[in-house]
Order: sequence, then C-alpha cells, then structure tokens
Amino acid sequence: MEAQIAAYIAAQPEPKRSDLQALHDRVLQILPGAKTWFLDGTDDTGKIVSNPNIGFGSRTMHYADGKTREFYRVGLSANTAGISVYILGIEDKNHLAETYGPTLGKAKVTGYCIRFKALKDIDLSTLEAAIRDGAARD
Repeated sequence: MEAQIAAYIAAQPEPKRSDLQALHDRVLQILPGAKTWFLDGTDDTGKIVSNPNIGFGSRTMHYADGKTREFYRVGLSANTAGISVYILGIEDKNHLAETYGPTLGKAKVTGYCIRFKALKDIDLSTLEAAIRDGAARD
C-alpha cells in the first residue's frame, strides 16, 4: 500500500507533487494509526471510473439496498485543477462550506470535497480543522 501511495505521489508534476506529499504527511500526523487506503481509480472490470485516491481512516457506508461497505473517512486526490480533499460522513451537506469555506482561502467547497490549486492558496489550519471534524464523526 505504501509503495503504491509513494509511486502515485511521485508521478505528479511539481509543485503538485510536493503539495500532495506535504498533505499526506500532515494527514498522517492528524490521524496517527489510521488505516491507509489506495484506490487506483478503476472498478472491478479495470475500467477507469475516478482519479486515484489516497484514503485515511475507516467508516461504514450504508447503501439504500441495505448493503454496507468499508471506506475511508478522509481522502486526497490529484486532479487537473489541483488537489481535492474528501471528507466523508458529514450528513449536513452545507457544513463544510458554511463552517470552513469563509476562512479556507482560494478553494471550492462542496458537501464533501475541498478543492484547491495549491497549498499556498489555502489556510492550512482551517483545512486541518475540517479534516479533524470529519475524522471525529461516526
């Protein structure tokens, strides 16, 4: 797992590589001992369905059909526009934007995603608070 994560980060162009590595290291500090994940972005058939993701922590996702699945709580992904931080498990889809958006800096905040071009564009302490908030939820 760690080798996949390291290879994924190393494959990113600068300065995104350094930002993603710094974020990865920071999340590991925020969530010591958390389970780490690497999703390569493909489904069971090998079809690409998303950008690769690095995940941290664990939560049980419940689906409408009654099935459940273990998944990460906090995720990081590089994309064409920059970096996305996923914070899963917050029921109120306005919470991230209303609580952290005003002080986050140059970022787009949705119900579960904080997207920004570079770390220098955001307030890192606000991002850390959002990550801690999401990780503390059941």
